[in-house]
Amino acid sequence: MHSSTRVILPAAFEVAEIDDLALLIANMLERLIAHNDKIPLLPESLTRFHSRTVPNISVLDYLRRIIKWTKVEKSCLLLTLHYVDQICARMPLFTLSSLTCHRFIIASITVCSKGLCDSFCTNALYARVGGIPVPELNILEREFLHAIDWRLMCTREVLQEYYINLIRTDSSGRFGLEGAPESEVEDSDMDSLSSRSASPMDAQVRHRPSFSLLGNRESSSVLGDTSTLPTIEQNMAFAALQHSLKKPP
Repeated sequence: MHSSTRVILPAAFEVAEIDDLALLIANMLERLIAHNDKIPLLPESLTRFHSRTVPNISVLDYLRRIIKWTKVEKSCLLLTLHYVDQICARMPLFTLSSLTCHRFIIASITVCSKGLCDSFCTNALYARVGGIPVPELNILEREFLHAIDWRLMCTREVLQEYYINLIRTDSSGRFGLEGAPESEVEDSDMDSLSSRSASPMDAQVRHRPSFSLLGNRESSSVLGDTSTLPTIEQNMAFAALQHSLKKPP
């Protein structure tokens, strides 16, 4: 259902309210999670970003918690989407789901803030805000940097395109874009997302992503690469997860 109060957002993401950005990003990620959670979990799909259980905090509340305590910059929030794109291109088996989203977000914010911002927090604070131990965040940080091949930066134009696409595909119908005709800013569901070449989350609509978040760019990843094979630790984690799912409620 659409909100009765329509919010017109500024044309440039730099002057948008950060909570509005959080709402847009959370809306997209929640729809993405709902889609990807239907995909069976395979041993070879397990990564360091997988939690043993689903966190009991929504994506929006998690983003707001990070914003409140770390004063994260708007560009870092949008860069999270860019990093999803990068990692999906390099790790074809990775999907953003209810088990991976929260750890992915805190790792992304930590790496981006420390790498690109003039001021940032300590890993102790990021870990506390993210709800994970410091040693675990340290591991996630290294894993994240390896996954994106240390490519932290993108252009302002790319971030602006993510911003525009978030508004255009927002399912709440609450947001409009300043200066855009009403017909250009329309809501969408996951089915229509998969048919739009400019949709911001095309890469995640399929189980084996081969599309960029900003267009139909073929992935350079090789499915047969031995680096995607599960480790002993991952196999043990998967066995533990299967065992927990078999337990009666």
